[in-house]
Amino acid sequence: MNQTRAVLSWNELRISIQNPSSTDAWESGGNLILMKKVVISVFGPDRPGILATVSAILFEQGCNIENVTQTILQSEFSGIFIAEIPDEMAAETLHDLLEKAISKMDLQVYVKYLKIGLPALSGKTSEPFVITTRGPDRKGLVAKITRIIANYGVNVTNLQAVFRGGDNPFDNMMIYEVDVPSDIDQQAFHLDLRQQAAKLDLIVSIQHQKIFEAINRV
Repeated sequence: MNQTRAVLSWNELRISIQNPSSTDAWESGGNLILMKKVVISVFGPDRPGILATVSAILFEQGCNIENVTQTILQSEFSGIFIAEIPDEMAAETLHDLLEKAISKMDLQVYVKYLKIGLPALSGKTSEPFVITTRGPDRKGLVAKITRIIANYGVNVTNLQAVFRGGDNPFDNMMIYEVDVPSDIDQQAFHLDLRQQAAKLDLIVSIQHQKIFEAINRV
């Protein structure tokens, strides 16, 4: 399952808008709301059977899972599903069914209709990079690094952070996957990142995603 693919391509979206009978949709606040698709967020204490319970409810109600991502943070489970639901089903109904099933597991669920707006870097060409930082654990690491990233209009598409405490740089690592607009001053961006990293006693690496993947495959 490809988790990075958009639920609908923009060509598919244009076709659905031009042919309203192909999907139920309306605009709200500049976003397109797809009535047949919902986003389901589930979170709470990790335990066996969470995915089985949620997916069983969706199957029983005639829903089709299109995308799933889940992770464990320390002892907490967090999962996001995008699913297509039957025409006659409301998001509220699905929420109530899921809540009844997983509340026994001390889990919480949130269901909303899927909204598709413009991409984060709409109208701009960009290149994917990977920023890796290693160093001592301290408060404000993520805030200070992401502030530099945001100041240049760079979009974070994925972040993994592992903090085990202490001063061993290999025990505390952050990996940012980012889209860097082609029109920014990349030298200045890299310099500001390195200067901020130095203030935080961090070792920073900035690589094009293709280079990062090639190195880590070896």
